[in-house]
Amino acid sequence: MTSDPASGRKSGLPHALGAYLIWGFLPIYLIFVRAVPAVEFVGWRIIWTLPICLAIVAARRQFPALKEALSSGKSMAMLMLSALLIAVNWLIYIWAIQNGHVYAASMGYYLNPLINVLLGTVLLGERLSRLQWCAVAIAAIAVALLLAGALTSLWISLSLGLSFGTYGLIRKQVPVGSLPGLTLESAFLLVPAAGVALWYAMSPQGSSFGHDPGLSLLIILGGALTAFPLLLFAIAARRMDFSTLGFVQFLAPSIVFILGLTIFHEPLRPAQLGSFVLIWLAIAVFVWDLLKRRSNKA
Repeated sequence: MTSDPASGRKSGLPHALGAYLIWGFLPIYLIFVRAVPAVEFVGWRIIWTLPICLAIVAARRQFPALKEALSSGKSMAMLMLSALLIAVNWLIYIWAIQNGHVYAASMGYYLNPLINVLLGTVLLGERLSRLQWCAVAIAAIAVALLLAGALTSLWISLSLGLSFGTYGLIRKQVPVGSLPGLTLESAFLLVPAAGVALWYAMSPQGSSFGHDPGLSLLIILGGALTAFPLLLFAIAARRMDFSTLGFVQFLAPSIVFILGLTIFHEPLRPAQLGSFVLIWLAIAVFVWDLLKRRSNKA
């Protein structure tokens, strides 16, 4: 486990990198389960995430922490909200990939760090430099360009960025450990997820799970691919500055963007390309300023 020498606390950077690498390559996994409707897949994803979380809780002997979290009504309310946000985020993302909106999904996670910056500034009292505000302004122009030339997919990008940015903000504020929090989020979503699975099982097309062994195993794998990166992210969110955490995330949408070009072969419209160029410029300005300030502190 690495540590932050400036603060003396354990660093969340390895956890953030692990989470964003998994999320970056997730569209490749989604290719193999594209036959499963997005809503049904989210339901199964939740169902298989919970037992994995409980197994890890047992291995780490964190049931007392889980019990303590259940005793706080405020924490439960916040975790219910974060659970709803992450479920919405999953649904939109999976639907977007299944329907050929890979670039819109990538843009959503490029916007997310900038949304983190604004949320951190407005709600957490974190301060931005002039260059960082410049980066936010450039990103706003990028969104305006999408409004002009890619309006039909803009809602995907904004919804993904806002839902995940708000999720991260809530998880940073809830005084519950990373794993107990994720376990409770999965538990809160279990009943509606089971309802979705049952509805598809009773529908004319039938359930996607339980007929093809290979597809069923891939659906179960979705639980692990959900639990582990979210656990890593939750650990990172509690150990890193909210704004800094957001900018580590550029790894994931960059991978998704490359996959859109090379694996999914999605056409890149001029408005989308222009918007990506502006976002990359905003990233460069923000990261340059971040490195400059860290160099001055050293």
